Amino acid sequence: MRFLSIAACAALLAGCGDDDASDGRGGLCGDPRLKGEVVGRVPGELPACGIDDAVRLTSVSGVTLSQGALVDCPTARRFADWVDRGAKPAIGNHGGGIESLQIAAHYVCRSRNHLVGAPVSEHGKGKAIDISGITLADGESMTVLNDWGRGRHGRSLARMHGAACGPFGTVLGPGSDALHRDHFHFDTARHGNGAYCR
Repeated sequence: MRFLSIAACAALLAGCGDDDASDGRGGLCGDPRLKGEVVGRVPGELPACGIDDAVRLTSVSGVTLSQGALVDCPTARRFADWVDRGAKPAIGNHGGGIESLQIAAHYVCRSRNHLVGAPVSEHGKGKAIDISGITLADGESMTVLNDWGRGRHGRSLARMHGAACGPFGTVLGPGSDALHRDHFHFDTARHGNGAYCR
C-alpha cells in the first residue's frame, strides 16, 4: 500500500513545473509546437488593452525566441504556422537552419504607432509580434535592418515576409512605412477585404 502511495505521488509530481505548460491536449495552447508558460489574464493600463488568456512563448517548432513573447493562443498558433510554412522553408538548410528568432516586440499597452489619440495597437491586445532578425544554427545572423533587399539573406527575408500574409491579418515590414524599416510586424487582426500586407 505504501509503495502505491509513493508511486502515485511520484506520478503526480512528474507533471509539476513543466515548462511546456501543457493544457492536456499536448503543448501550450493545445499545440505541441509551442513551448512556454500559461500566464492567464493580463490586465491593461488602458481600457482596450489586456489579454484574457495570455501565454509566454519561449520556443516555436523547435526555434528559440530571443525573449519570451506574451501573446494570446490564436496568435501563438498562427506564429507557429508561419515558422513551419514560411520561415523554415525560406532558410532551408542554409547555416544549419533557423536556431532563433529575434523578438523586437510583443505585448505592450500602447496606441497604434505610438500616436496620441490613435486606437490601441494589436500589441496591446496580445495579438501581435515583431521580428527583427534570425540566427542560424551555425551562428550566422541576418537582420531586417541590414539585410532586407540584399543578396541571399534579403531574398530569404522577402520570402518570410510574403509567407506571413494569410496566416496573419496584418503584415508590415520595410517599405510599409519608416516605423517598420527594421522589423516585421505580424498581427492577427482581421480586415474586411482579407489580409493587409505591405
